[in-house]
Parts: sequence; C-alpha cells; structure tokens
Amino acid sequence: MGLWSWFVRRRKPATAAGRPAFAAAIEPKDQEPPTPEQLADLKAAWAELAEAAKESAATGFHACSRGSKPWQEDPAAVRTMAGLLRRVDAEDAATEGPTAK
Repeated sequence: MGLWSWFVRRRKPATAAGRPAFAAAIEPKDQEPPTPEQLADLKAAWAELAEAAKESAATGFHACSRGSKPWQEDPAAVRTMAGLLRRVDAEDAATEGPTAK
C-alpha cells in the first residue's frame, strides 16, 4: 500500500447510522435542575469571584469549559477563577516593589 492509497482509501463509518463517533459526546444530555443548596453554593462562589475581581487590577478574563457543564455553573470552577485572580494580583504586587526593574 503506497502513501497515496493511505490518504484516499475509504473508511467505514464509525457507527451503523453513519453518524460520527463523537456525536454522542456533543449531544446535550438531560441534566437535573440544581437543588437550592447547589444554587446557594454557586451564588456564594460568584460573590467570591466578584470580590476578587474588585480587588484585582484585571479588567476582564476569558475561560472555557472542559467538561460537560459550563464553568459558570460549577462552583468549584468559579472559585478557581477567583483564586487565580487573587494569585495573579499577589504576584504582580510582589514584583512591583522597590527592587522591581
């Protein structure tokens, strides 16, 4: 088998229906609505992020989700963003002292 035949050979569909194999991974899944405790935790996490943003010199940030749920709906991810803002602000303050060049 030559190199050219490797590029042009026909491949079988990933599923019997002819849909790509990743189609099941990108289809939305039914999620149960969050409980009042989960909503309260998410609201507290967003309050932490808002406070960290006020204390920070950052004017904005961009984040993307890596799982099945958006990061904006995950209290742990929101708290991680707040911690990142605080850490970057602390590192900037440490490097802007009198010995900074």
